[in-house]
Amino acid sequence: MPKLSILVVEDDPLARKVLGNHLGGHQVDFAHDAGSARQKLQAGGHDICFIDLHLADQDPASGLQLIPLAKSKGIYPVVMSGLDSEGMVKKAHELGCPDFYKKGNEETNVPAVLARYRNHRNAGAEDIFEDRFVTVEPGTRTSISEAVKYAASDIPVLILGPSGTGKTSLARIIHDKSNRPGEFVAINCSAYTEDLLEAELFGYRKGAFTGAAENHKGRLLSAHQGTLFLDEIGAMSLKMQTKLLKAIEEREFYPLGSDKPEKSEFRIVSATLEDLHYLIKAGRLRFDFFQRIHGLTIQLKPLAARKRDIFPLIAFFTRDGRRLSFTDEAKAFLSGHAWPGNVRELKKLVDLLSAGEQGHVTLDDLKKLFATALAEEAGDFASEEQFQFALQNGLTATVNRLVDSIIRRSLAENTGTKAKTLGDLRISTRLLYASLKRSNGGAGSKPTEP
Repeated sequence: MPKLSILVVEDDPLARKVLGNHLGGHQVDFAHDAGSARQKLQAGGHDICFIDLHLADQDPASGLQLIPLAKSKGIYPVVMSGLDSEGMVKKAHELGCPDFYKKGNEETNVPAVLARYRNHRNAGAEDIFEDRFVTVEPGTRTSISEAVKYAASDIPVLILGPSGTGKTSLARIIHDKSNRPGEFVAINCSAYTEDLLEAELFGYRKGAFTGAAENHKGRLLSAHQGTLFLDEIGAMSLKMQTKLLKAIEEREFYPLGSDKPEKSEFRIVSATLEDLHYLIKAGRLRFDFFQRIHGLTIQLKPLAARKRDIFPLIAFFTRDGRRLSFTDEAKAFLSGHAWPGNVRELKKLVDLLSAGEQGHVTLDDLKKLFATALAEEAGDFASEEQFQFALQNGLTATVNRLVDSIIRRSLAENTGTKAKTLGDLRISTRLLYASLKRSNGGAGSKPTEP
């Protein structure tokens, strides 16, 4: 964090020394009484002002009067007092003081105050809704603003929402607003097998397993003093949840093949499109692990629920290139689309439109692009004949039909050799003979090993 200019209004020399020690690394100025404090505040230039309300031989009201003066100069006022009276706290807040703490635990209180100041400063540093997370939808703006408020804390954040809604973008914003000196380190938990995920997270030493030709620094260590973003957290196995929970709680872990622990202080931000409460009930998510990752929960809406964002997003995506215009029919078409791929789908469409021959988009242009997209995705779907068969006969019958067809073809190519078909398709003898029984109209031999 950049060095701050801090004014401490405190008459007790020992208290000044203690506070000064905890503000080491920043530029600290002192005022011994309300009069000198007013002069320094009038001069301006400070970021934060710590104010002791009980200055020797002075009415506490004289300290309270420094609060509006500090605020008028754009200085963040913090009241500190040896007394913790409810009336005094109330009065300080009524005067606009955003922070109040009782003296005696500066080791904890001072870093917390500085973190809250960072939140205060970051809240107005930039309009994230214009160049980071574009949205005009009130509920989404409220959710994002809430996340930013907690950015400088160590509270874990859980981001929920369908694929393509901006979960990774929000995670990056939270990290950037946290002012943590470390890196933003992301990993998609669904993209790895259990063993590979463990190796990626914890790292490994040379020779730890076959193929470990050199030491590998894991994501936990890379995220030291930064943010570890766990995308698709619901895909993590129970075994990995147990190991990661231990690392989170102890801030210490062992890379694979090492008997020496590594230490890492990182903040957890996680995301998923799954219902975590359902996963807990189904026994696929440890409750204690869930407790560790969901300090603040943010729910992002699908684009279909925030259609007012469609055209602001299009303007954002084309801000550095060709600007697009749309006929009224084209606008109505986009507003009526279900957007199953959410913002990611819209971005892909905008890229296609921007690469086209003209920037004025008609309804026919959109229909052609959507038709092309559906044709490209058709390979991911069953054929029309298969789909109709499933509607008439059920999914089980459809799957059996496909299995029987593949087995018959394999047997034909292997001139009826069952052992070769079993090996080629990696299927059991029981499955083979069940298929043969169906293909022979119910007549079949008793399953035996070939």
